[in-house]
Amino acid sequence: MFYRLVLSIFLCGGADALAQVQRPALRTMTLPEALSFAATHQPSLVASRARLAASQQETRIPRGLWLPRAGAVAEFVGGSFNNTTTSYLGTTAMDIPRIGSSKTSPPVSWSPYANTLAGIGIRQEIFDFGRIGALETVYDAAAEAEAANADADKLDVALFVQEGYFGVFVAKAVLSAAEGAVQRSTFHKQLAEAGVKSGLRSPIELTRAEAELARFEIGRVRAAGNVEVARSIFAAAVGVPERYLDASGTMPEPAAAPAASTYDAATEKDPAVRRAKALTEQQRGATRVAKAELLPDLQLTAGLNTRGGGANPSSGEAVPGGGWIPEIPNWDVGVVLSWPLFDASSLARIKASREREAQRAAEADLTKQVVLARVEVADETFRVSIESLPALQRASDAAQANYAQADARFKAGLGNAVELADSEALRLEAEINLAVGKFEQARARSRLARALAEGL
Repeated sequence: MFYRLVLSIFLCGGADALAQVQRPALRTMTLPEALSFAATHQPSLVASRARLAASQQETRIPRGLWLPRAGAVAEFVGGSFNNTTTSYLGTTAMDIPRIGSSKTSPPVSWSPYANTLAGIGIRQEIFDFGRIGALETVYDAAAEAEAANADADKLDVALFVQEGYFGVFVAKAVLSAAEGAVQRSTFHKQLAEAGVKSGLRSPIELTRAEAELARFEIGRVRAAGNVEVARSIFAAAVGVPERYLDASGTMPEPAAAPAASTYDAATEKDPAVRRAKALTEQQRGATRVAKAELLPDLQLTAGLNTRGGGANPSSGEAVPGGGWIPEIPNWDVGVVLSWPLFDASSLARIKASREREAQRAAEADLTKQVVLARVEVADETFRVSIESLPALQRASDAAQANYAQADARFKAGLGNAVELADSEALRLEAEINLAVGKFEQARARSRLARALAEGL
């Protein structure tokens, strides 16, 4: 029973440690100190804040589309210049230079001519018919989802720290109970040994006492190992550079649970619910973006350039320099209205995004139900832990009284080693159960606080 109880506390293999490791100047923290340190230094929270900062910075991307875009170009092109009336379509597969103002009369010449161009241009969005606003919604919702993730990490780390802090205390309490059992068993073994030597007791009394002492010594060794495991878990939860961290101060009394009538409203601020809503809003924005792909776009364009071409023009004189110097200035100002009238791919994206939007909305409803169920489970667990503690205290008091009676009977020669061992085991189990019960109450309240997103 002792081993099963200890293992159920930590659910890890650290109970097989041979002894409590002695180390100088073991670092200690109270619960407020641990929470404060973890909030600043815990690696998972540092990474979470970095992700949030990156997501918030990304919200500036669509807003930058409202600002002017400027660019410069400098070109040198060599090639033949035989003009024709052929029309052509623009393509992204290759660059097609524009040829104009060159002679068209045969014969065809394959002689190369130099062409240079340098210029600067600017484009300014005038009206986008909602496309940029939809992009802003997408990026803002993504940042909100990341903020919800950051809050979830904050709550999870706080719960991890609290459970680690409480775990150190319960491990110490178990170790204290185990050490007390070893001390009492050692004394009883000495009494049994003296009784056997004097002929007042049977040798079986001594062998039973020795067996019980060995059992409790094993329990003490494993309890000491669990203290080290608990300190290691606490250190990892807080994020200290040391491998082990001890808990100082006293375990705080759990706060009373809030009224159940407030649980529905409390779940609205749960990070998982907020994230699900943000993802739904993000998908709505994506639907708007897909729709905006089929809407017009109105932009202002302006540019200033100088150019030079070495080919003979159809009228006038050739420019000096043979096209090697861009010295003919030009400027342009225009308004460009583009409207993709039909795009089957965009229509398909709109339909797909609407379906995804419905999925996100359904998942948001499901998330809210799951969170509310988690709150109800945490509330019931906390209530049970409160109601169980008085019974655990009575059991511990009764077990100590039973042990005192068995101890007195053994010392008076009226009891035997079996009766004493049973009372010792009952006392040890009751003391461990009480320590575990206090831990479960504190942990249950912390988990209820996590479920209710307290602290946000």
